[in-house]
Amino acid sequence: MHTDPPPTDWRQVLALYDLLLACAPTPVAALNRAVALAEVDGPAAALAAVDALDLDRLYTFHAVRADLLARLGRRAEAAEAYRAAEERTGNRAERDFLRARRDALPQRRGWQRGHQ
Repeated sequence: MHTDPPPTDWRQVLALYDLLLACAPTPVAALNRAVALAEVDGPAAALAAVDALDLDRLYTFHAVRADLLARLGRRAEAAEAYRAAEERTGNRAERDFLRARRDALPQRRGWQRGHQ
């Protein structure tokens, strides 16, 4: 018998990140919170939160930005963010994954995930 796991309760995940940030307000925790925020309030709200962080040195910062930009249909900016992420990771598998994500960006202007 196959059963699917219950769907992720993103509002609860967001609330838990809020609690974490109250105890340990780190930029990386705030970046992770932005991922949950994207699922609750959308990619524009999450991008605003991400862009307020000073994490330029981390590839994960740029990878999250790239995904959010892609979800907003901002392909050229997403591609540049994926390139920045690729440049900041020393892991070949991560670089390959990020390159594949960049290469998979749609070519059409105005594309949004789920609105093709």
